[in-house]
Amino acid sequence: MPAEDPFQPCAIIPVYNHEGPVIRVVAALRAAGLPVILVDDGSEEICAEQLRALASQADVHLCVHPVNRGKGGAVKTALKKASTLGFSHALQVDADGQHDLEDVGRFLTASRGQSDALILGQPVFDDSIPRVRKIARYLTHGMVAINTLSGHLVDSMCGYRIYPLLRVLRILETSATGDRMDFDTEILVRWFWERYPVATLTTRVRYPEDGRSHFRLVLDNWFITRMHTRLFFGMLWRLPRLLMQRAQGT
Repeated sequence: MPAEDPFQPCAIIPVYNHEGPVIRVVAALRAAGLPVILVDDGSEEICAEQLRALASQADVHLCVHPVNRGKGGAVKTALKKASTLGFSHALQVDADGQHDLEDVGRFLTASRGQSDALILGQPVFDDSIPRVRKIARYLTHGMVAINTLSGHLVDSMCGYRIYPLLRVLRILETSATGDRMDFDTEILVRWFWERYPVATLTTRVRYPEDGRSHFRLVLDNWFITRMHTRLFFGMLWRLPRLLMQRAQGT
């Protein structure tokens, strides 16, 4: 008998009150042959009801947070659930429809070919991106370059990515990470610190006109600032190794 394929991917979607777009997102992922794990992160009842209906489909699983924990908290729950269900990799996408799901096949092909690497989306934005969000991204890119002593992580904020589950869960078991909008950046920096490989794919990202952003200008910027500060001191502690890593070009 042929050996079972060790590459067993699924998709994970943190959801907070995106009852409209998430229907289309789940349909696209299921059409691509991916099982889906939804995390209801304390959504209002209209969204919660829609998620329960989606979870009645084959290969659609639902985890529920009774109260909102934040995007990072929802992603962590989904990653752990994916591992429990026996998957090897998890494709993270946003519930609001901003990611180009026609690229799912490209991401899966890249992940199958580099199964130990985190496959990271590098966004190609159109004019729909809010100016303030674009500026904030550049500030974060600068801090990430400082905290890694590298320009290798070209966009740490893109939530369109594939995680090898064993490695990312190992990081989560040994490191405290943020539970809000700071998670995507922090887990990527900590992944880099472990010298785990990262492969980048360009992908179109649009901000839908009917999309609902849950980014809280003051509070989430506070969490992100605190995260950058935490990573900066982590970088100082790792400075000799990071300098050697930079000298070796890895």
